[in-house]
This record gives sequence, C-alpha cells and structure tokens, in this order.
Amino acid sequence: MEIFAIKELSFTFPERDKEALSHINLSIKSGEFVAVCGRSGSGKSTLLRHLKPALTPHGNRSGCIYYSGEPIESLDARKQAAEIGFVLQNPDNGIVTDKVWHELAFGLESLGMDTRTIRLRVAEMASFFGIQGWFHNNVSELSGGQKQLLCLASIMVMHPQVLILDEPTSQLDPIAASDFLETVKRINRELGTTIIMTEHRLEDIIPAADRVIAMDQGTIIANDTPRKVGGLLGQMGHPLFQSMPTPMQIYAEVDNEQLSPLTVKEGRQWVNSLLHNKSDTADFLEAGNEPSDNSKKTIISLQDVWFRYEKNGPDRIKDLSLEVKEGQFHCIVGGNGTGKTTALSLISGMLKPYRGKVLLGGSNPAAMKAKERFTNYLGVLPQNPQSIFVKKTVELDLLEMLSGTPLSNEVKAQKVAEVVRLTELEHVQFAHPYDLSGGEQQRAALAKILLLEPRILLLDEPTKGLDNFFKEKLAVVLKKLITQGVTIVMVSHDIEFCAKHGEVCSMFFDGGIITTNTARTFFGGNSFYTTAANRMVRHMWSEAVTIEEVVDRCRPYKV
Repeated sequence: MEIFAIKELSFTFPERDKEALSHINLSIKSGEFVAVCGRSGSGKSTLLRHLKPALTPHGNRSGCIYYSGEPIESLDARKQAAEIGFVLQNPDNGIVTDKVWHELAFGLESLGMDTRTIRLRVAEMASFFGIQGWFHNNVSELSGGQKQLLCLASIMVMHPQVLILDEPTSQLDPIAASDFLETVKRINRELGTTIIMTEHRLEDIIPAADRVIAMDQGTIIANDTPRKVGGLLGQMGHPLFQSMPTPMQIYAEVDNEQLSPLTVKEGRQWVNSLLHNKSDTADFLEAGNEPSDNSKKTIISLQDVWFRYEKNGPDRIKDLSLEVKEGQFHCIVGGNGTGKTTALSLISGMLKPYRGKVLLGGSNPAAMKAKERFTNYLGVLPQNPQSIFVKKTVELDLLEMLSGTPLSNEVKAQKVAEVVRLTELEHVQFAHPYDLSGGEQQRAALAKILLLEPRILLLDEPTKGLDNFFKEKLAVVLKKLITQGVTIVMVSHDIEFCAKHGEVCSMFFDGGIITTNTARTFFGGNSFYTTAANRMVRHMWSEAVTIEEVVDRCRPYKV
C-alpha cells in the first residue's frame, strides 16, 4: 500500500530564483524505512516538511502530494497531528511542557482522548522507551539524548502511521545517537511504522534502510536499495559518496568485484577474507596525526577549575585542568551533559569559576573587557548558530561583524566576499539567516567568526548539520588557520572528523577531563568513542583510525 505519492513537486522560497525542490516524483510504501541523504542545502529538510502540512514552508509550490490516496492539503489538523509524526533536529524545539509525564500525555490531551486511554498509552510508551526511571523528572533535568527520546515517545504515543525524522541525532553523542537510532529501527521493525529520515550520520542508518534516496540541488539523483545507491554514487564520483558507510568507502578503494559491505561486521568479514592466510599483517608504517609539540607555548590553561550555575546547585565542572598549546588543534569529546560546552564558556570568560584559574595567554578572560576579548583575539562559534544572527540577510550579518572597525566600505565588502566564497554561501548571500538549512546556518555562523580573525577559536559542534564534502573543506580552512598560528579548541560529537583532523583529543566525563592524548592513540584505544574504520580492523591494526589508513593497509593484500 502506498502511503505517500509525490508527483512533479517543485518549490521555491520567497524572493529566491532557484528552486529548492525541482520536479520531485516519489512513492513511499506503508511500513518502509526510507533514508534521505544529500549535501547540506540539497533540499532534504524542505522535502520532509512538505510531508506534514503544519510544517510546510512558505513559498511557491507546484505539483501534488497524496497521503493514503487523498491530497495532503485536505487533511484536517487532527488527522495530520495523529498520523504524521515529525521529530525535529533540536529536541528543545519540540518540547512544550515542563514535566516528562505531561509531555507524553500532551498530544493525546490535545486530541481529546479520555483519561483512561491516555494513562494506558503513556504507560505503554514509557515502558517501550525505558522512560520509567525519569518519568516524573523536570524536562530541564534531562540530557540531550533523553530529550530527543522524549520527543520521539511523545509522538509515538499517538500511534502515527508515519514517523518523519529530520537529522534527529545531530546534537547527540555517539552512544546516545546509537541508542536513539536503534529505537527508531525497533519502531519500524516491531510496530510497522513507516520511517522517513534524513541524517548525515549514515553509518547506522543506511544498513537498516529498505531504500535510500539521494538528493542534490533539489532533485533526486538516486533512489534504490542502499548497496545500489552507494555503488551508483561511487561510479558517478559524486561527493555524496563520502557520506556512505565506512566499510563501503574502504571496499570501493580496494576491491570492486563483489557486493560491497554495509556494516562494520560485514566489513570485518571482508577484511578477514582479504587477509586470509597472510602472516605479515602486524607490521605497518604508522603515519598521520603527529605527537603534539611540547615546546610550544601554552596559550590556554585551566587549573583545578570548579563551576556551578546555582549557588547551592550541583557542580557542573569538577576539578578541571587543561592545557592547550599555541597553534594546536585540540578536540574535546564526551557524552551529552558532561560539561563540554560549559568548559568552553569558562575559557571564553562568559562564565567565571568559583574555584581555580582560567588563563588565556596568561590573563584571566573574565577580567578582560568584551571588546578586548573578542576583537582580533577570541572567536566563539556557539552550539546554536541562530543565536548570533542579528540582521535580515546573510550579507548584512557578515558586514555587521566589521561595523566597529576602521576599514573602508570597499575593504569590508572585499572581506565579506572572500569569506562567502570560502564557506560557499554565494547562493544564500541575500537570504534571511533563519531561512537557511541547518548546515548553511552553521557555515554562515562560522563565516561571521572568521571575519574577526581570532588568535584563539572556540568551536562548539561546528560540523553539526554539515555534509561530509563540506566537512573536508572546513578541515582545510581550520588547518590553514593553524599554520597561521591560530589555536583551535573544538567540542564535537563527530568522532570521524576529530580522528582524521584533530591533533590532540580529550575525553570529558562527569565535569572533568579523564584522559588526553594524540588523536591516533586516543581513538585507537576506545570501544565506542572511535571510528567505524577502527572498529572494522582493530583486530588486525589497532591504531588505524581513518578510512585512508585502512585502505593503505588493505591494498597490498588485494591480488
């Protein structure tokens, strides 16, 4: 049975010439698990929002969308609320009440369900999602992973026919993201709910999907099974192939004679068969992330730092000590709610510890005037890029960063043009920042920070919402800054990016750092906070952590 039928759908945002969606024709069957992938700004989120009338963006639309055989615009508010569930990228945007139990019941109350039915459904879903332990908690007390799970449960309690998810794990740590995606798979497998999902983390999703839809510039360029779509993108040499599962990418570089592996398990079996009866697999020249240069000057220093938000509240930062060398690319990973973002705020001087010292270049940042801190010295990219947009267009927002400088209007325009080209924002230069996709907003926020030409760059989840193709461009930009002496501290859940491009990595847990090491040594010794490439070959080469390193090791054994 066909649950969605899309025919010749085209859409253009107001005051834009280029179509965000162009002649989309698509059929989705009931019970299917469909993964939608594409580069940032390719139209994925726009397409998904057209599948729920209440979220359809304003603009010029042509074509037809049918839900269970009837035009989607004819659905009444009750039916679309009950039958089409939508999980947003940011869980805080989807939560409307203050208590967990009330959030679960809110949708059913809005539908006018009787108390007995509400209690039964809430109890059932709380049990299904494992929410019993925090059922009576305040929403404000939940971690990011718990909030996203609550958003999912509060939709599933209404028994929807379709569950649409727009990059739901972008703000979750690797373990929380894996748990969340396993729950989504279980919903599809055990409840038969149709799943339509966009995601940049395709490692866990593509193997579970019945079908993968690849988009580029508002059009569908591939629509088939995961293996066939991966193979097609590889043959096309399309940049989106860089987002395919790691085992598929490694296989494509080494062996193209059989069906490519999709999972780490399949990848490991392929490596074992490739190296069968080979005895010389242990020795290999190590290369990649070099050890940190200890002769460099320390530019960021945290000494026995403690911090809490309320006077009598719990400590969020506990006995934190950290040293970052000048010109170093230092990555910080760890679970949601462990204190990573708070630590960045302490480094920037926006928060002040009640015990311990924070020093930037030997000075206390909290004692500096804001102008002294942020003019050609410190740049901070916040977790929510929308928080730094203040103007009606991207161009005006960028020019605003240079408003207090003595530069001429001509020089300002030149600098803005350069950073727009660098971050590939030409096509949205005159759009409102809030009309951009999540990845485009991230790039626009980064462009604003780069205009400050900071000596120290603090980045909070800079790869969130970015496709793998632009992540590589971001890495080039960051490495260029490092060669110019800029120090970068990055908080991230993007293990693959940190392993490939980071110089030093630290692990945050319970308000403090429990270990710091060079990137290869750090990721080569972990079970979950490591790359798919490492999990695939760690039984052979424990310190191979990137796709390139695994490919280099496998190629000599391909006959």
